[in-house]
Amino acid sequence: MNQEIERRRTFAIISHPDAGKTTLTEKLLLFGGQIQVAGAVKSNKIKKTATSDWMEIEKQRGISVTTSVMEFDYEGYKVNILDTPGHQDFAEDTFRTLTAVDSAIIVVDGAKGVEAQTRKLMTVCRMRKTPVIIFINKMDREGKDPFDLLDELEEELQILVRPLSWPINQGAKFKGVYNIYEQKLNLFTPDKQRVTEKVEVDLDSETLADFVGERDAEKLREDLELVDGVYPEFDVQTYLDAEVAPVFFGSALNNFGVQELLDCFVRIAPYPRPTQAEERMVMPDEPKFTGFVFKITANIDPNHRSCIAFCKVCSGRFQRNAPYLHVRNGKTLRFSSPTQFMAQRKETIDEAWPGDIVGLPDNGIFKIGDTLTEGEQLHFRGLPSFSPEMFKYIENADPMKTKQLEKGISQLMDEGVAQLFINQFNGRKIIGTVGQLQFEVIQYRLENEYNARCRWEPASLYKACWVECEPGFESELENFQKRKYQYMARDREGRDVFLADSSYVLTMAQQDFKHLRFHFTSEF
Repeated sequence: MNQEIERRRTFAIISHPDAGKTTLTEKLLLFGGQIQVAGAVKSNKIKKTATSDWMEIEKQRGISVTTSVMEFDYEGYKVNILDTPGHQDFAEDTFRTLTAVDSAIIVVDGAKGVEAQTRKLMTVCRMRKTPVIIFINKMDREGKDPFDLLDELEEELQILVRPLSWPINQGAKFKGVYNIYEQKLNLFTPDKQRVTEKVEVDLDSETLADFVGERDAEKLREDLELVDGVYPEFDVQTYLDAEVAPVFFGSALNNFGVQELLDCFVRIAPYPRPTQAEERMVMPDEPKFTGFVFKITANIDPNHRSCIAFCKVCSGRFQRNAPYLHVRNGKTLRFSSPTQFMAQRKETIDEAWPGDIVGLPDNGIFKIGDTLTEGEQLHFRGLPSFSPEMFKYIENADPMKTKQLEKGISQLMDEGVAQLFINQFNGRKIIGTVGQLQFEVIQYRLENEYNARCRWEPASLYKACWVECEPGFESELENFQKRKYQYMARDREGRDVFLADSSYVLTMAQQDFKHLRFHFTSEF
């Protein structure tokens, strides 16, 4: 069992939109032998789209809307990649994904440097002490000076860095990278499908100049001397403790510097680590199976209206058809067709080990954050739903398709992309999200996946917060509900939600009702 655990590497690829996450994922799959030809995120010449962007809307817009799970074997290691959306409107999906991985690769655009969304995601990694490797992409375009980029990374992401590869020039004059980790020179030939050659060169020898030219050879020696002087020797333990981030340079589109990243990653990245449950710490090598659901996707296969719950295995061995306890509703379940993923393509498996992500068929029994065990009462926490910041009333645009709309809304809300509130005053449905793009995605998916049409009407609300009262002050809660009758709603669990229409109203309510508690995430 320990052998299976030690060969697992489960990680997320995160970054600001357009830095090149999905392109990097494609190239990793190419090395893993899972695909023969790498697709493009947005290109008119290559008709094949990226493997991980399988939703119709993702292909049209050239952005990732949902986290894709992919796995492959590489040099004896089993690698599980989660390609996350970069767009801030889908940040919640990315935050949840970070609870299911053991490490992360952050992609930074060499020309733009650190951007807003990267900072936010790094804060989550810091909170969870997740080790990160940084890949500086797009070196084949003109960009910032490598030393300036490293300073910016340290300052903006608040983590020490250590380069493990070094670029020789950039933009049109880009000649390759020197792999500090393996002490080899990699020469650059732009090719989207083939892998570049590696040359073993002694830094002090004359032959270096034959490959890159006298001037660049001299500059490379000076740069490397400076790197060794400024940055401490690389120590794997400091990376595992999330104190130092190794940095690689390359161009994902041209397949350059990616293999160096992958080779180093599988050697140094952590295998599955203990997971903190409310009751105790769960170790991966325990004999009994435990796992939690961190994501639900509706309609992964348009021919079957099915939902799939993504379950991260935390300990023990998951087996097909074995009985497992669904802790929240106390039922015992058996899974006859658990699956493993290659984005949308899936295959049935008989067993899975800690670190693996298993797809379980879901007919409405799972919610995000649910725990499965072999009978023990365990609860894994840390998968909150945030308080939405944008609200719209959802109305049926086609009365003949009421049933389809109901089903569509219900399944899409299970995914946790948005939240549904029902106003107790007039019974209207309100959808709350963290970004405008979510409304477009919901409308598009309702029409294309459920054949139901909706229209949005503006709702001028400021914030949704869950309300509960301290024991013994139930009368105060009743009084509050009477006074705020028009602004009270219920969420899908039937909990009381106060929809404040301005920050002033919310502050006044907190002052006037001292014994009520207002929560801004759904976990309390």
